[in-house]
Amino acid sequence: MFQDFSKQRAINPGKRAHGRMIVTGFQPTVFVMNCLIQFYVKCGDLKYACKVFDEMSERDLVSWNAMVFGFATVGDMGMARGMFDEMTERDVVSWNSLVSGYLHNGWFGKAVGVFMEMRRGGVVIDPTTFAVVLKACLGLEDYFLGVQVHGVVVRMGFDCDVVTGSALLDMYAKCKKLKESIQVFNEMPKKNWVSWSALIAGCVQNGEFFLGMNLFKEMQLEGLGVSQSIYASVFRSCADVSSLSFGSQMHGHTIKANFFSDIIVGTATLDMYSKCGELSDARKLFDRLPNHNLQSYNAIIVGYARANQGSEALQLFRRLVKSGLRFDEISLSAAFSACASIKGYFEGMQLHALAIKSTLWTNVCVANAMLDMYGKVGALTQSFCVFDEMERRDPVSWNAIIAAHEQNGDEESTLSFLVSMLRSNIEPDEFTYGSVLKACAGRQSLNYGMEIHGRIMKSGMGLDSFVGSALVDMYCKCEKVEEAEKLHNRMEEKTIMAWNAIISGFSLVEQSEEAQKFFAHLLEIGVIPDNFTYATVLDTCANLATIQLGRQIHAQVIKQEMQVDVFICSTLVDMYAKCGYMQDSRLMFEKASKRDFVTWNAMISGYAQHGLAEEALQIFEAMQLKNVKPNHATFVAVLRACAHMGLVKRGLKYFYSMSSDYKLDPQLEHYSCMIDILGRSGQVNDALKLINEMPFEADDVIWRTLLSICKLQGNVEMAEQAATSLLKLDPQDSSAYILLSNIYADAGMWDEVSKIRKIMRHTGLKKEPGCSWIELQSELHMFLIGDKAHPRCQEIYEKLDLLADDMTLLGYDPDIISLIQDVDTTRTIACM
Repeated sequence: MFQDFSKQRAINPGKRAHGRMIVTGFQPTVFVMNCLIQFYVKCGDLKYACKVFDEMSERDLVSWNAMVFGFATVGDMGMARGMFDEMTERDVVSWNSLVSGYLHNGWFGKAVGVFMEMRRGGVVIDPTTFAVVLKACLGLEDYFLGVQVHGVVVRMGFDCDVVTGSALLDMYAKCKKLKESIQVFNEMPKKNWVSWSALIAGCVQNGEFFLGMNLFKEMQLEGLGVSQSIYASVFRSCADVSSLSFGSQMHGHTIKANFFSDIIVGTATLDMYSKCGELSDARKLFDRLPNHNLQSYNAIIVGYARANQGSEALQLFRRLVKSGLRFDEISLSAAFSACASIKGYFEGMQLHALAIKSTLWTNVCVANAMLDMYGKVGALTQSFCVFDEMERRDPVSWNAIIAAHEQNGDEESTLSFLVSMLRSNIEPDEFTYGSVLKACAGRQSLNYGMEIHGRIMKSGMGLDSFVGSALVDMYCKCEKVEEAEKLHNRMEEKTIMAWNAIISGFSLVEQSEEAQKFFAHLLEIGVIPDNFTYATVLDTCANLATIQLGRQIHAQVIKQEMQVDVFICSTLVDMYAKCGYMQDSRLMFEKASKRDFVTWNAMISGYAQHGLAEEALQIFEAMQLKNVKPNHATFVAVLRACAHMGLVKRGLKYFYSMSSDYKLDPQLEHYSCMIDILGRSGQVNDALKLINEMPFEADDVIWRTLLSICKLQGNVEMAEQAATSLLKLDPQDSSAYILLSNIYADAGMWDEVSKIRKIMRHTGLKKEPGCSWIELQSELHMFLIGDKAHPRCQEIYEKLDLLADDMTLLGYDPDIISLIQDVDTTRTIACM
């Protein structure tokens, strides 16, 4: 009965049986009393165990061993050692109880010390002894001590024992010596599921996930069965290599093996699904689990947070808090990440309060997640306060505060924190340099960037793909594309990130042909582009109007099933519009499964640039009906459309609605559009008044727009004022002289025309020749004003003369103002 009660941990029935034994006057044997002691020890009631032991008139070795084991189990190693020292006779079980007691209570050195006493005392050692002492070697992180124990194992002939062999291979695997672990496994004459389990777990711990999965398959062919730990290891392998197919098969395997309701196996399974991106399956499994523990909650919350589904993650975190299960640093850190993904500042503040209340705010992982959250929601003050209050900071903490300031455009503080990090004797890693180089790129601080480049080279990270890509991006944004190209060519391993950096870099400095050459080379060497690559190259096609290449990339996008990507879809809409294919642009827009404000902007801008103002405004109205919030770029395109149609009142309405309805402060581009609108309607004085009322200084585009309007209205006096202001900003601006010269000519002021031409000759200013190009059958044809280099130039000029005559007969008057503004703002609109 006492043995059964021990197995069931049934303390109350056991006590009643003990009382019955006393009441009836039964005189138990030593064996029965030992069973009673073991029952109380197993149930954790050492007080009654001691009472029974003290009342025993006769004790044997089992009685003493039970008490040593009991005290060791509750962590009272002083009493355990005292009992052990009192023993007149000891066996290997006595010694093993003491060694394992020290091990389980974290006294690894003393565990090894007792083992050495055993060796000196000539005690007969069994496999359990070696299993325990090898774990103690792991606790001490002493690989060489483990090797010495291995030598003792071989000398004593225990290397053929399955228990000792399993402990040995586990020790080697956990010491990151997987090769030696596999060797021990292969030399074992007999293997059981413990041996296989230890090796599979070792493969996972050493990052050999495919090997672990293959070993599991071999194990099943041996017919050795499965366990919780084996399933956990294999599911972790599937998660880390994103092997959803094998993971799904394993899920079926667990159901067949009747592990479907096991909480440990279930947690490992849903963790695998979430890490493989199958959150719907993970959630189904979570909901079907008969019981939930903290680990199962953590797995699903972390999964949602990593997939940027912050709302679902926070919902489950609230459910965890209400369940009565205590959350830990993993669940709290994931909740902060969820707040970051949804820009949930107030939710993050509530979690911060909860962290303080639970005392977990002192945990470095939680504090780092908090730092990251405040940085991503733009609360730099709170981010700094968290950082300042941290008792201990690790490299992740420094990276988080540096990234927070870089992401919020505070490049100066980003660089300042790098200096503080170095003064704290913490060496930057690739993530630190990535953020700092972005800050240098944002400020176009070439000198700082070059200094950091030198430090990177000294640290040995110069050829790292991540850091190298950041360096390439920095040099490109500082307009040093030659340096960027050299760096790219020197990189040993070029990831798609590295290729994206150089392609987008050349695109950024308007060297689209070079960007396309790099893209072609990328394809030649077999690198698979991602959505960012395709979007960047499509942008270069838009800049060069190379429609054939654009169509080929569109075909590749469809083949790769990337057309649903909102970023690529927006770029395709923009590319077709800029190449003049508005029908295809509209088709892409209509087919888009998801549209963000960039997609809407591209469509509105496309129509506006092609003079299809009515269509542009219709799209804008539809955008408002869909409750998509417009941004600054939207209003640039909308106001441009109003200018084309001469809609003064409507333009003014949209202009003032920016601040009143959408809290958007008008920028220079919007004022430029309004000056165009007012000027076209003859309200030149109102246009000048608007310039003077602007909250910032007018730039060259503003004055050039006003100057063009003056030509249209024949207003010489205001034209002179606009030209003077324009030349103050840029004395070398030939367009100002040419426009003013034309205005004087229209007014018949030929003396003034002559003066301007003399000034231009004296200063060496020349009118920049106009340039246009067209792509036909994959061949680019380029033309300059007065160009006669084309082999078919005579036919071209004959056709131009015919077109000019037809236009004159129809009364066409060229729209100079729109031309000037469109050239200056087209790229700005697309980028915004």
